[in-house]
Formats: sequence, structure tokens, C-alpha cells
Amino acid sequence: MDWLQALWISTALVLILEGLLPLISPLNWRRAMAAIAQLRDGQIRFLGLLAVAVGVIILLLV
Repeated sequence: MDWLQALWISTALVLILEGLLPLISPLNWRRAMAAIAQLRDGQIRFLGLLAVAVGVIILLLV
């Protein structure tokens, strides 16, 4: 598997995972988005940093 195919596969998996919550429970997804919209910019940046760090750790473990 070359790097381009791996990139497409990983992008597809992200889209599948991102789509699960609104598919299964749109009300909870809407509530989560409303709660995120109330956060300050610094808090949202921290969540983004946390997501990137967890992703890097998972990549290193795999």
C-alpha cells in the first residue's frame, strides 16, 4: 500500500467516524455542537491540540 492510498483510507475512516454521531443521535450531536460553540477560542484550541496529540500517540503506537 502506498502513502496516497493510506491517506485516502485514513480520510475515509475519519469521515465515517465523524458521521456516526449525527447519524445515530442527531439531537445529542446538535447539543454537543451548541456546547462547543459556547467555548472560548483558547478552550477550542486546547481541544484541537489534545486531538492532534492523541492522534500522534496512536500513530506512534501502531
